[in-house]
Amino acid sequence: MSSERHSRQQIVRFGKMLHSRGYVAATDGNLSVRLDKRHILATPTAMSKGALRPSDMVIVDFEGRRVSGRHNVSSEIAMHLLIYKLRPDVNGVVHAHPPTATGFAAAGIALDQPLVCEVVIGLGSIPLAKYGTPGTPELCETLKPLISEYDAILMSNHGVVTYADTLEHAHMKMETVEHFAQIALVTHLLGRQQPLDDEALRKLLVARSKYEGSHSAAPLPLADCYGSANGGQSRSSRRLASPDSAKTRSHSR
Repeated sequence: MSSERHSRQQIVRFGKMLHSRGYVAATDGNLSVRLDKRHILATPTAMSKGALRPSDMVIVDFEGRRVSGRHNVSSEIAMHLLIYKLRPDVNGVVHAHPPTATGFAAAGIALDQPLVCEVVIGLGSIPLAKYGTPGTPELCETLKPLISEYDAILMSNHGVVTYADTLEHAHMKMETVEHFAQIALVTHLLGRQQPLDDEALRKLLVARSKYEGSHSAAPLPLADCYGSANGGQSRSSRRLASPDSAKTRSHSR
């Protein structure tokens, strides 16, 4: 885990990047870093992510109580705490509203079709959580069944949350989600999709172990492109056995 000073600088850096790319507007979104077993460092409520200073962050315990900082804690801090509790491997969380991916979330469409090999290797698939009111236990309840399986989740009528071993990698996953959403949108506009078949997915699953960079302890289930090939299972329930399924997987080159 990073030092507190470095973590404050990282949150400022990636907050500015989210804002400059239009992934958040006004005071939307939030970022956090695990400091130790008892505390996280997080962005405060009601502040633009493009105008943060290192001193603006708040330190919160795992009960959601502010330990230090002059600003108030975000109402969505419970979502971050849930992710850290369920995923000991995670040290950074990013929540944002990238327009294209959030458009899919608002349309009730998961990004779970295997259309791009890099996304299959890096994220498996990106599920859609049911709607839960932001800042309430409802949101955590909708996310809870998915957090251990995936590293990126669309939240219906809300936005996207990504998480990883570092804040930098969590931000990269957010970029990947939005980039894939833009590609998926083009396929919808063209009126045709060409998903990878099961054999291609098996090869990509093996290839995960050869990629260096961001790591995950999650199984990252792959989407199934043809339900009839596995007895009619839905895309979101399909898994392919990995030769290193019990090991941490690599995500990016």
